[in-house]
Amino acid sequence: MLILLPPSEGKTRPRRGSSLDLGALSFPQLTPLREAVVDTVARLSGEPDAADVLDLNPNLVDDIAGNTRLHSAPTATASRVYSGVLYQALDVDSLDAASKRRANRWIVVVSALFGALRLGDRVPAYRVNICSTLPDVGHLSHEWRRELPAALDAAVKPRELIVDCRSSTYAAVWRPRDERASRWVQVTVPGASHMAKHTRGLVTRELVQAEAPRTPEALAERLSERFEVVLTPPPRPGKPWQLATTPKP
Repeated sequence: MLILLPPSEGKTRPRRGSSLDLGALSFPQLTPLREAVVDTVARLSGEPDAADVLDLNPNLVDDIAGNTRLHSAPTATASRVYSGVLYQALDVDSLDAASKRRANRWIVVVSALFGALRLGDRVPAYRVNICSTLPDVGHLSHEWRRELPAALDAAVKPRELIVDCRSSTYAAVWRPRDERASRWVQVTVPGASHMAKHTRGLVTRELVQAEAPRTPEALAERLSERFEVVLTPPPRPGKPWQLATTPKP
């Protein structure tokens, strides 16, 4: 199973740890673009107009200043740096050992700064808008859309389900194609946008606690123990299945 997650706006800044080693991250074919993006964000974040250029809220003074230290700041695993609602619900640290191994194998986080990460990859805290356009790099969403297929297409094993818990912004940068699309399931949360991240975190936690289902129908059956689920087939080839999920009381 491949579980796709968005990053988290909320991040815990590591207090200690080794500095960023781009060559040690998963999906090494992304290293050249990662280097260009990290270098550019670090440089621009020290400029007076950093918030405008990076398309960030100017009130995020500490976060923007932190970007200037991307190369030297302490790092921690992505599972600990990402600390927003979804990751609080996933709560990797409280999983048993087997579930943690599955989470580290199955989960891929799509990131504006790094393209794609596994939970065990060590990264610093950062603040980057995937919709921003960086001088000498380009529009981040478009640049990652060009690079991610080579990395993520190869990460999908034959007959493996792709469970997509990303927000629409991050879903746009990589879409399963061809035969992979027939096993692509988007997790939606009807009528509760403020609870969507929390619910997707709970869904991910539930899935990594047992062996992977092989079909969309088996996925829905598996989640039905803890969630109200409605599975809708794709309207045409190349589009995802839709799995509407609501936590049971």
